[in-house]
Amino acid sequence: MPDFAYIARTATGQRVEGVLAAGSQREALLALAGKELFPVQVKPSGGKVVAAGSLKVRPQAMSQFYVQMAALLRSGVPLLRSLDVLGRQATNPTMKKIVDDLHSRITEGDSLAEAMARHPRAFNELSRSIIRAGGEGGFLEEALERVAKFTDQQAELKGRVTGAMAYPIFLMVLGVAIVVGLMIFAVPQFETLFERLRERGELPILTDGLLRVSASIHTYGLLMALAIVGIVLAARHQLMTERGRWWLDRQRLRLPIVGSIYSNLAVSRFCRVLGTLLLGGVPIVRSLKISSSSTGNLVLSQAIDNAADNITAGESLAAPLAASGHFPPNVVEMVAVAEQSNTLETVLTNIAESLEKETWRRLDLFVRLLEPIMLLFLAGAVLVIVLALMLPMLKSATSM
Repeated sequence: MPDFAYIARTATGQRVEGVLAAGSQREALLALAGKELFPVQVKPSGGKVVAAGSLKVRPQAMSQFYVQMAALLRSGVPLLRSLDVLGRQATNPTMKKIVDDLHSRITEGDSLAEAMARHPRAFNELSRSIIRAGGEGGFLEEALERVAKFTDQQAELKGRVTGAMAYPIFLMVLGVAIVVGLMIFAVPQFETLFERLRERGELPILTDGLLRVSASIHTYGLLMALAIVGIVLAARHQLMTERGRWWLDRQRLRLPIVGSIYSNLAVSRFCRVLGTLLLGGVPIVRSLKISSSSTGNLVLSQAIDNAADNITAGESLAAPLAASGHFPPNVVEMVAVAEQSNTLETVLTNIAESLEKETWRRLDLFVRLLEPIMLLFLAGAVLVIVLALMLPMLKSATSM
């Protein structure tokens, strides 16, 4: 059944936009009339629905939507009326479009999870699965609250990592900019001053090398920049292939210090997602399939998919995780005990919190060490340039 995008007015004159499924434009007009809406424009959706499917909202706004929806439902407000209220009070235009579309879809007979599936960038698979389980199990309000809590936790996690790495990255960019600026603008000013020393063969090797590098940047700077951009684009294209992603994800896990931090974050994210899904009533095999993609690492995802296959065959979860060699032994041991005591969902949440705390300690220590290293690199690079420029002057002064 095709989709039709419409613009209509309510009895009070309020403008309403949305999308509905109908066999023809006439059926779409009749459906709007059944909703007591007066059509202004109704046309085949074309690119409008595709754009709607790509709509994305900030995690904070999504979390607020889930909390408000759960509060309205707990207060006894029906689902459609709750969506109508949230759509009318939404200040974010993108959020309003999404909520209005949810309202239209549910009016036409879709479930909340099915309506959300039209907006995969706003409602990820984890959220939809928990909400679907909540709707089918009669605990939709609780499911929405769990999704809100999880969304907040993931946003906080991302924010903390970004905040921790912001200053070291700034120092690195600043250092490169200063060194390149000195090489382009400062060093060439000394070229004529040292030309006579170079002709006599008295120019120090360090100074001569610095001048040659600076001259090369002046002559071939544009070509060098284009070559660097080309190499970066080619490498990015290669890393976007499945083989390239496998290689990159494997190397990430093998990196000293950084690898363990990255691995712990990925495993904690997997444990939190899996625990949230299980608490939400989603079957374990389905939960594993969804949570495998949450790690952001193909190597770990493959290990989790293998674990899901094992469970389908009637085996345990802990054994394949241990066999992969990418999950910490203490995590595997806790999962094994939790399986035996039937407390897997609770233990997984505890594992995620424990791993996150440990990772924050490691990340904080790493950043504390990285900052002085970056400052030393910057100071060392500037010192080498200044020394190379001062050596001929000191040599001339000594000769005199």
